[in-house]
Amino acid sequence: MVKDSAPLFTVTPNASTEALITNSYETFNSVSTLLLDLSEDLSGKHRDIALAIHQLSELGALLTATLLDREAPCSA
Repeated sequence: MVKDSAPLFTVTPNASTEALITNSYETFNSVSTLLLDLSEDLSGKHRDIALAIHQLSELGALLTATLLDREAPCSA
């Protein structure tokens, strides 16, 4: 049993809100892509579950994109 309680992954404490939201958005999109690729190799109930998770990750990406637009709008 490993007794090291140090976290394996951390978030930089001074990361900007924009950086955190952008990374969250990119993570959701990566998950969505992976799930679509996986669902092509599945069938039946397992495919349905993968597609349901994909839909939730797309919702997360949409919510995160909306938050990013509010907090760090592009000045084009």
